[in-house]
Amino acid sequence: MAKFSCVGESGYYYYVMRILLTGSEGQLGYDFQYVCGSRHEVVAHDIDLDITDGKRVLERAKEVRPDIIVNAAAYTDVDGAESNEILAYRVNALGAYNLASACLELDIPLLHISTDFVFSGESDVPYTEFDSPAPRGVYAKSKYAGECFVRMLLRKHFIVRTSWLFGVAGKNFVRTMLKAGNNNKEINVVNDQRGSPTYSRDLALKLFEIIEKGIFGTYHVSNTGSCTWFEFAKQIFEIAGVDIIVNPITTDEFKSPAPRPAFSVMRGLSLEMWGFKPLRHYRDALCDFILRDLPSYKGSEK
Repeated sequence: MAKFSCVGESGYYYYVMRILLTGSEGQLGYDFQYVCGSRHEVVAHDIDLDITDGKRVLERAKEVRPDIIVNAAAYTDVDGAESNEILAYRVNALGAYNLASACLELDIPLLHISTDFVFSGESDVPYTEFDSPAPRGVYAKSKYAGECFVRMLLRKHFIVRTSWLFGVAGKNFVRTMLKAGNNNKEINVVNDQRGSPTYSRDLALKLFEIIEKGIFGTYHVSNTGSCTWFEFAKQIFEIAGVDIIVNPITTDEFKSPAPRPAFSVMRGLSLEMWGFKPLRHYRDALCDFILRDLPSYKGSEK
């Protein structure tokens, strides 16, 4: 059970919590545990807990008796979802339904991670939490379905949308570019999709602040600033000191199976309303990731 502790770094009183975490081996799951340290008790699960099995999810929740469930598990293969529609919906929608149902049974909150892909990408101003989603593609629609299930079942919920995630413990664009820089002299990168790269460690820290403050609702949480994938790649190579030619191409030239939003920059209006500090600029986070955190990571490639 939760026990009263002390004032956290964010200035709010917090409780020592028992947290049931799904998706523990992904980049956000890893950093969530990293920033937790000894502050809270995290019961971590990855593929060992099948979130599409509602009976097993409820059994495990009753065994752990957590104060909150944090769902960082997802089917994230955007292109693969187009040919694996049922699997994407089972993990991203049914999985969220099962976790929300368990939380309802135990009368505890759920923090559910969602994505910038729930928006169409047709805007030219940052999306707020109060803009209407219009997902395109199976991945985006399955993630939005998960949001809908959480809202339908639970009053006590946090839905956190984030974007362009990178971290030390998983596959992401930054690690892909660094690997490409070691094996190529020239690469092509899409230059007509704009978003906000987000360091999973920064996101994890903000998740704890949101949980501790305890105001339920939907939040947009990304590092500040925006860029295209081409601009992001150029910055990655600049920071890493890699000499490589990067050519801008269009989304049509890249020819991916799934549609992607051309503009998915989000504004954390809920964070602003409730007095949270914004995340730092993505380039500052990127420097720390490449120069400090990634070289010290001892885990294997995911």
